[in-house]
Amino acid sequence: MARMSTKQAATATLLALALGASGCARVNGHQGYIADETLLGGIAPGVDNRESVAKTLGRPSFVGQFTPNDWYYFARTTKQLAFALPKPTEQLVLHIRFDAAGNVASVEKTGIEKVARIDPNGDKTPTLGKERSFFEDLFGNIGSVGAVGESGGTTDNPN
Repeated sequence: MARMSTKQAATATLLALALGASGCARVNGHQGYIADETLLGGIAPGVDNRESVAKTLGRPSFVGQFTPNDWYYFARTTKQLAFALPKPTEQLVLHIRFDAAGNVASVEKTGIEKVARIDPNGDKTPTLGKERSFFEDLFGNIGSVGAVGESGGTTDNPN
């Protein structure tokens, strides 16, 4: 059997480290609308209407739930390291509101400041009442379900 030289061992070690580290690379992601700042800035209240907005920006990401006069264009850029949850780095929400005639009434642009982080309270929901162990839950009702109470029964069930 041939022995590896020091140079070959170092090369093999570097190759193994490079392959191992490649799984830890940052993954950039983009979801939603691809925004062009020139086109976004061209939408003006009182000048544009529903048709000109659709021709300029395309179909909205979604339309308002309660009225079709609200159009939303949504975009988010995220970064993720290996298997961690993705974290937003940029966000755009463009809200265009139309009046009853279909003309642009207002344009509102918001960003990452609207992202809310919600941390649940662990994996257990706090409840009121007695803390019981597994065995108390399992065997706690033995003898009490269906047993005759100390009162001796009722008129409809004398037992």
